[in-house]
Amino acid sequence: MSRVIFDIETAGFDFESLDSGIQEYLLKWVHTEDEVKAVKDSLSFYPNTAEVVAIGMLNPDTEKGAMYFQAPGGLIEPFEEDKISYYPGTESDILSHFWETIKKYDTFVTFNGRTFDCPFILVRSAVCGVLPTRELLPNRYGGEHIDLMDRLNFFGASKRRFSLDVWCRTFGIKSPKSDGVTGYEVKDLFRSGEFEKIARYCAGDLWATQKLLFIWEKYINTGSLSKR
Repeated sequence: MSRVIFDIETAGFDFESLDSGIQEYLLKWVHTEDEVKAVKDSLSFYPNTAEVVAIGMLNPDTEKGAMYFQAPGGLIEPFEEDKISYYPGTESDILSHFWETIKKYDTFVTFNGRTFDCPFILVRSAVCGVLPTRELLPNRYGGEHIDLMDRLNFFGASKRRFSLDVWCRTFGIKSPKSDGVTGYEVKDLFRSGEFEKIARYCAGDLWATQKLLFIWEKYINTGSLSKR
């Protein structure tokens, strides 16, 4: 059975560049400057107000992967690092590469993909006119999509959902955030032209998710006990 891990990075558009109707909607119930700032700081979370700037894909078993990332200006050439091939392109390019790759695998693995990565990819693909090649939101309890946030939360049985960073620290896995970059910095990194830094941060998420997947499979996924 072939499987692939994927993760995305997103960057919110400048608030002033958004359609006036969207701006009005976002500020409809906002009354203070702090609330305005909070709205502007949250733009990267929504496909209506942000774009995909990187999609990383890693086969957890062969440890080979690809990183498709935006790099406006055309100054960065494709390169390879730690078994991951890096390919710069436009948002449309990286979404097209994602769909062409994802259809080749039986199973895909994410962390919070069901509520963030997958819906985000679907909406941005529609905006860019890129056709999907498979269902990204299949049966929640099946094996086609393993969302590790969902699985480690035991499908809602646990009272709190923890971040990838917290799970990494729990199991002694190196957290991608230990190098000083978090998802909140991606927008500023993108605006300042640090495209490779974003791509490498995304790659760190892939490797962390791989290690977390192996721990979940070995110690927590009791549904697989009959196969051992």
